Amino acid sequence: MNEPIRLTSLSKGGGCGCKIAPSVLQEIIASGKAPAFENLLVGNESSDDAAVYQVNHEMAVISTADFFLPIVDDPFDFGRIAAANAISDVYAMGGTPVMAIAILGFPVEKLPVEVARQILDGGRSICSEANIPLAGGHTIDSSEPIFGMSVTGTVSVNKIKKNNGAKEGDLLFLTKQLGTGLLSTALKRGLLAPEYYATLIASMTRLNKVGEKLGNVLEVHAMTDVTGFGLAGHLVEICEGSGLSAELHYTKLQKLPGVAECMKQRTMPDATFRNWNSYSKQIGFEKGVDVMEAFNLLPDPQTNGGLLIAVDPSAVSEIQAIFSDHHLNEFLEPVGRFVARGDKAITVLP
Repeated sequence: MNEPIRLTSLSKGGGCGCKIAPSVLQEIIASGKAPAFENLLVGNESSDDAAVYQVNHEMAVISTADFFLPIVDDPFDFGRIAAANAISDVYAMGGTPVMAIAILGFPVEKLPVEVARQILDGGRSICSEANIPLAGGHTIDSSEPIFGMSVTGTVSVNKIKKNNGAKEGDLLFLTKQLGTGLLSTALKRGLLAPEYYATLIASMTRLNKVGEKLGNVLEVHAMTDVTGFGLAGHLVEICEGSGLSAELHYTKLQKLPGVAECMKQRTMPDATFRNWNSYSKQIGFEKGVDVMEAFNLLPDPQTNGGLLIAVDPSAVSEIQAIFSDHHLNEFLEPVGRFVARGDKAITVLP
């Protein structure tokens, strides 16, 4: 009898945990200054989720690409997760996805072609949920399975949500539970209890469609999705870009079922350490916070994590109504707020 194929056994890392360490990435992209383009509204000058190019007085095109190594063993689920993660970048800019192109690297001598078909089928199913076509793609023969997408979207010029527009006094909302890095590492090591697998997959394949509606709210001043740099890293990016600091209430952060068990099993992904080394000097802790637990959670690399949103307090009821319409009732309360710039980018409160 043939042994089940374990895609994760073929990958060094999985999901957004594959990202290059933030400190190394900054060295790479800082190698030279690109020429200025008048219509390029969002580019490499900020650590944003996608590029945005203005095509006429009212409309802009969003362009993004995202791909990674397997985070789960099931090919169809791998395809779904990678597709949802790539499309999320468009939602994080307040935009509407319109088309996707597949990016597939496949070890043809190690895996049956049927596995590649299942990966693409999974990606196609998420594109259908987003009401966009998977319109083509590019494939290579690679030593490890790789899948993702290049996604094109549109957004009104006056509704673009960048990650550097937060204002002092804004409240901070997060639309998903944390812990996908811890759980997926436990899965790879064969330690994840079966009852936690379904909720892990549900979180990583849920589209961040609410971002499109949030794009219509002028009082949403900044937005990004939480992925490979963890909540800590992406919040630091908002703070640095906006010239502010944030107070983060640790007990208001929600964790995926099974996170506590994974912490006991020490299934911390390597990317957690890389993220912590890049951002820890910018994070302070108030008395009453379990720093060791926070170290496990705050830099935990998320795959297709939730949206992190800076909102003027005057629009909270509007935001909560939008959340309710998108079945996000468990995330109606803010998890923090933005304050004047201090010694630390983030202060973690109990």
